[in-house]
Amino acid sequence: MHMTTQGLVLREVNYKEADKILTVLTRDGGKQTVSARGCRRKNSTLAASAQLLVYSDMTLYEHQGRWSLKEAVSNRQFWGVRGEIEKLALASYFAELTELVTEEDIPALDILSLVLNSLHALDQLPKDPALVKAAFELKLMALAGYEPLLDACAVCGRETPQEPRLSLLHGVLHCAGCRECVGGDISLPLPPEVLSAMRYIIYGDPKRLFSFRLTPEGLMELGGVCEAFLLTQMERGFRTLDFYKRLTIGTDR
Repeated sequence: MHMTTQGLVLREVNYKEADKILTVLTRDGGKQTVSARGCRRKNSTLAASAQLLVYSDMTLYEHQGRWSLKEAVSNRQFWGVRGEIEKLALASYFAELTELVTEEDIPALDILSLVLNSLHALDQLPKDPALVKAAFELKLMALAGYEPLLDACAVCGRETPQEPRLSLLHGVLHCAGCRECVGGDISLPLPPEVLSAMRYIIYGDPKRLFSFRLTPEGLMELGGVCEAFLLTQMERGFRTLDFYKRLTIGTDR
């Protein structure tokens, strides 16, 4: 069986002397584990496409339930990301998250589009990586089934909650005075510009995901809330996130 598709490499592992085992998010078949035989040999036609964060046209061949990369032509290598260690670390975090929330053989076009648009933003757009990171984290949670409810207070129904806060565990917006009715878990304050940005990310046009602005203070608060919500929902940490944060210590990000 053959499958001709496009795919983004989310993970690469060296195997034997010249092969790699790839985790690829494909346009037609969802997440797939793919063997790239001989891709580490000199002059291999598969070498460019068998790298982390490369998006390619691929022909896959299935034998005994396993996929192999037969042919590939790279479309995007995101050189602007690869040329900066902080951007590469952040993009690797995106890949680790994407691998976690997608499933084998289940198409995830919306998630594939999100990660490709986020890589393009890091690669080509004059956007603060902190803004791209926060938008990616929150939108990914929404697409993966963890969308926070931000339209109104979950208790009293106010569309403009009084001293709004987000419950990290329950993923609901609430007024500060309604906190006891939500539960005793951690909730974080949402200043007006942060709540507005989060609503834009969740409910706005996905093609214009990064077309919002915040003050430096607002962006810092947005980043903290989106990261905390994701880590609470996923119930785990990420080595790529830890590495990215070590690189950005002492910066405004």
